[in-house]
Amino acid sequence: MLYDRRKNAQRQTPKVSELEELSRLTGGLAHEIKNPLSIIKVNLKLISEELASKEANPARAARKIDIVRKETDRLEQIFEDFLRYIRKTELHPVSVDINQLVTDMTDFYSPQATGRSITLRVSLDSGQLICKADGDMLKQVLLNLFINAQQAMPDGGELMIRTQKNGPNAVVIVSDTGKGIEPENVNKIFDAYYSTKPGGSGLGLSTSRKIIEAHNGSIRVDSIVQKGSSFTIQLPLETK
Repeated sequence: MLYDRRKNAQRQTPKVSELEELSRLTGGLAHEIKNPLSIIKVNLKLISEELASKEANPARAARKIDIVRKETDRLEQIFEDFLRYIRKTELHPVSVDINQLVTDMTDFYSPQATGRSITLRVSLDSGQLICKADGDMLKQVLLNLFINAQQAMPDGGELMIRTQKNGPNAVVIVSDTGKGIEPENVNKIFDAYYSTKPGGSGLGLSTSRKIIEAHNGSIRVDSIVQKGSSFTIQLPLETK
C-alpha cells in the first residue's frame, strides 16, 4: 500500500510542478498587464472629458489617443511574448556555422550599437564550429543577450562576443561592461518575469535558456557589480 502511494506521488509530482509553473507565469502576466491597462483607463477617461468640454482641444485629445495606441501595442507584445514562451520549443535543426551566425548577428546589431554608444568587439575561433541547430532560434538568443547588455549600459560601453571550442562543445561568450548583477539576484536572472530593468518583459533571458536547453546546451552568467556581466553558452558540436 505504501509503495503504491509513493508511485502515485511520483506520477503526480511533474503535474504539480507544471501547475505551479503555470500559476507563477500567469501571476507574472497579470502583473505585467496592470500598468498598461491602468494607463489606458486613465487616458480614455481624459479623452472623454476633453471631448465633452466646451473648450475641447483636438490636438491634446490626439496626443492621449496616441498614448492609448502605444499601450495597446505594448499589451499585444506582452501577450505575444507570453504565448511564445509557453509554447513548446520546436526546433528545425540544420548544420549551422556558429562563427558565421555570430558575424551575421553582430552585423545586424551594429547600427543599433553605434546609436547607443556601444563598441562591439568580436573574436572568433580560428576553426570551424559546426552545430546541428535551429539558426533562427540561436539568433533570437543572441539578440536577447545583446539587448540585455544594452539595457545594462544606458550610457554606452563595450559589448564583447567571443567564440571558442571546448572539447565536444562550441562556446559563445557575450560580455558587457555594464552595471552587473547583484550576487543575490544572479540565481534569479533566468526566471520568467524576473527583471530589474524598467520596461523589461522579464522573458528574454528565460526564453533564451529554454531555447539553449532545447538544443541540449547550457547557458550561465557570471557577473561583478559595476564591472559587467558575461553569459556563456555551450552547444554540442555536430558529430560526423
